[in-house]
Amino acid sequence: MNKIVSKEQFSANVVKLVVEAPLIARTRKAGHFVIVKVGAKGERIPLTIAGADVEKGTIDLVIQCVGKSSRKICALNEGDYITDLVGPLGQATHVEKVGTVVCAGGGVGVAPLMPIVEAFHKAGNRVIVVLAARTKDLIILEDQMQANSDEVVIMTDDGSYGTKGLVTDGVESVIKREKVDLCVTIGPAIMMKFVSILTKKYEIPTVASLNTIMVDGTGMCGACRITVGGKTKFVCVDGPEFDAHQVDYDEMIMRLGAYKEHEQK
Repeated sequence: MNKIVSKEQFSANVVKLVVEAPLIARTRKAGHFVIVKVGAKGERIPLTIAGADVEKGTIDLVIQCVGKSSRKICALNEGDYITDLVGPLGQATHVEKVGTVVCAGGGVGVAPLMPIVEAFHKAGNRVIVVLAARTKDLIILEDQMQANSDEVVIMTDDGSYGTKGLVTDGVESVIKREKVDLCVTIGPAIMMKFVSILTKKYEIPTVASLNTIMVDGTGMCGACRITVGGKTKFVCVDGPEFDAHQVDYDEMIMRLGAYKEHEQK
């Protein structure tokens, strides 16, 4: 069991939990995730590690309340315990000095983008972050992004903060003014699909971090299978990051919605 050290409410439906996990904190890298379970019979949920403090032995998890299981996690408070926490899992982000990197995050996808932004910036890249959400209240981690990047572009659907428009509008505005060597995108599947379509048009290498349905997190169950470049891959062991231009997003979106009726019930 892993103790919750602190809890922060980012918005009405998004919380940050700082959890004791010294072994994970020491070995995790940007891009890694954990599988979390609350209760002996709880659902296994994949959550990207948004940050870690090696000295304190803690990791940061950002959770959006969507269904029953995520709400159970969000309802936990400081001093409570997470029943099971397994990780770090997945392949770490490949980080090198490439030049200018645009990191595009939508909604709660901004949280797993944070360690990637930090890693590319430390590697000596010019890092431009594009944060997108429906409204100002849903923009998270702006200050942390400002501290670990060269520029932050804010996009909101309703224009309540930053510039009115979609994440693709923000990404394209950067592409049109300067040379972009790499794009990294994390967020809703439909968002990543359109970011990928945009960057493919401009022939910019792009990495997408996928968060699909997962069960065991070790590649044995096959629940997280996707098609990349015409081949079947498992997000939990082959990813979560893939060449964004090779991902079959339509298949992924269809599979993510397969249990929508059950989830609503």
